[in-house]
Amino acid sequence: MADVFTKKKRSDVMSKIRAKNTKPELLVRQFLFSKGFRYRLHQDALPGKPDIILKKYKTIIFVNGCFWHGHKNCKKSILPTSNITFWKGKIQANIDRDKRSKRSLKKLGWSILTIWECDIKNKMTLTKTMNKLLKYLNGIKAELNY
Repeated sequence: MADVFTKKKRSDVMSKIRAKNTKPELLVRQFLFSKGFRYRLHQDALPGKPDIILKKYKTIIFVNGCFWHGHKNCKKSILPTSNITFWKGKIQANIDRDKRSKRSLKKLGWSILTIWECDIKNKMTLTKTMNKLLKYLNGIKAELNY
């Protein structure tokens, strides 16, 4: 199926998509803050400029959009049918960059969590994902207090 927008219009539409402070990212941050966790955001000094940095827990959280980060087997990561070569290259470059960033962060001793956009798409999946996150962080908190 051909794109419904002209090349110029499609470029304009795609350029307005945020890289930081996305709705899924804000939901995760709001949850963490409500549970008493304090964090830093988008630190340039760390590889990949992580979305959320929980320094006390030596944990980094990436909140990834399924399309932009190539979430495997996800309905939201279907490539557009027009300009397919460009999109395949773009998404693969993002996947490769993510792998490099995570590898570097692990070498620096960070634990890395990835929360996918589809994991928090509705109230039920949001609650389930946030409960898993809370359980994980409370486990680290217990280790720190030991």
